[in-house]
Amino acid sequence: MGDYEDIRARIEADGVEYIYAMFVEMHGKPCAKLVPVEALDDLMSDGAGFAGFAAGPIGQDPSHPDILAIPDPASYTQFPWQPNVAAMQCDPTVDGALWPYAPRVILRQALERLEADRNLVLKTGVEAEYSLVVRNEDGSLAVADERDVDALPCYDARALTRMLPHLTEVSKNLNAMGWGNYANDHEDANGQFEQNWRYADALTTADRLIVFRLMIHTMAQRDGRYATFMPKPFTDKTGNGLHAHLSLWTADTDEPLFIGGDDDSKGLGLSEMAYHFAGGLIDHAPGLAAVACPIVNSYKRMGVGAPTSGATWAPAYAAFGGNNRTQMIRVPEADRLEIRVGDGAANPYLMFAAMLACGLDGVDNATDPGEPNTANLYTLPADEVARRGIVALPRTLVHAAEALEANDVLGAGLGMTPDGPYRDYFAEVKRDEFFAHHHEVTAGEVQHYLTMF
Repeated sequence: MGDYEDIRARIEADGVEYIYAMFVEMHGKPCAKLVPVEALDDLMSDGAGFAGFAAGPIGQDPSHPDILAIPDPASYTQFPWQPNVAAMQCDPTVDGALWPYAPRVILRQALERLEADRNLVLKTGVEAEYSLVVRNEDGSLAVADERDVDALPCYDARALTRMLPHLTEVSKNLNAMGWGNYANDHEDANGQFEQNWRYADALTTADRLIVFRLMIHTMAQRDGRYATFMPKPFTDKTGNGLHAHLSLWTADTDEPLFIGGDDDSKGLGLSEMAYHFAGGLIDHAPGLAAVACPIVNSYKRMGVGAPTSGATWAPAYAAFGGNNRTQMIRVPEADRLEIRVGDGAANPYLMFAAMLACGLDGVDNATDPGEPNTANLYTLPADEVARRGIVALPRTLVHAAEALEANDVLGAGLGMTPDGPYRDYFAEVKRDEFFAHHHEVTAGEVQHYLTMF
C-alpha cells in the first residue's frame, strides 16, 4: 500500500471496522491492540501504546517507557476469516526511536543496509508445517483426526480428504489475501499439514507468516481443535519444520543473482554468489541454529534417528548439496537455496536476519561450501561424517546459545542495543530458558529412575 490516504480508502472499500496493530516479541508471539477505524488517525500518527515488558522478551522491564508501535501501511491485510478486521504489522518505537530489541526492526534495518550498501534485496519463501491436535482429559495430546493412524501418512489422499473443509478454507483465505497459494498437503506425521504460498521480499514473507500462524490457530480453535507449530509435539512422530528458501536479487533492476551460468563450479546450476552464500551458512551453522531452532523442544526434532510415523526431515549436520533432504542446505532448483534447519518455533524476522548475516559473510569471504553432498546423512557412519569434515549441529539449546554468543558475524547481523549486541540478549534469554526446563523434574524421569537405584 501507499500513504495514509490509500490505507483509509482501502479500509473503507473493504468494509473494515477494526485494525489489529500487531508486533512480535522474541518468541514470535503475535501481540496486538484492536483499534476501531474511528481512531485510525491517532493510530497512524502516534502508533499503538504497549507496556513492552508485559508482552514478552523485548528488552524492557517495568521501568521502561511505553512502546509505541507504528503501523507499516505496506503490511495492511484484511482477514478473510473475519472480514470486518484487518491487520497492520508495526515497528515498535520508544521515545520516538525504533526499538532495537524488536524483531521486525532488526530485520527491517538489516534489509535497509543490504539495499543501501550493496544494492541487493533478499527474497524468501517458507514451508510452514503444523499439526492439528486435541487435548485428552489427562492433558495429553492426540492427533485431531482419529483415523489418521497410518505408519506412512505423507501425501495420503484419504487423510487429505478428511481435512478438506479446513485445508480448502485456508487455501481460499491465502488467495483472498493475495499470497498465491499453490499447494496444500498432508505431511510426514499423523495430523501434520503444510500449505504453501509464493515467495516475496523477506519482510513481507515474515509478516505473512505471523498472520498465517494466527489464522491457523484461529481456524483450529473454531473447529474445536488445537493447531501447533511446536517443533516436536509427539515423541514418535515427525516434527514441524520451517524450511526457508532464500535468494538475492538486485534492488534496482530486480535481477536474480543465484542463477548460475557456464562457469558453474559445482554442477548445481547456481552462481558463485549462491555457493559462497551457502558456505557462509555452513560456516556459522552452530550459532545460526540458536535463532532458527530457538526452544528446548527444537532439539528433540533434530538428529539422525527416524520416527515411527513418516520420516525425519530435520538436519543433523551442516552440509550442502543438490536435491538431498538429509542435509541443512538443499538446492531444489537452480535459483535458490533451501535452508532446512529452521523449525516451527523460529521467529521469522530474526531467522531471516541471521541467515542473511551468515550468507553475506560467505559472499564477502568467498567461502567454499565444499563439494555437494550426495550421501544419506541419516545413515552415514559418524566416523565417515567426521572424515569428510562435516560439522554436527548443536545437540541442545544451551549449546546453540553458546555458539551464538561467540559468533561476531551474527552479533553484527542482529544489530546493537543500548546494552550491547542483541545477540547477547537473545543468548541470555535462551540459556535461562534451557536451564528452567532442565531443572524441572519430568514424568519421564520419575518413571525411569524412581526404583532403579
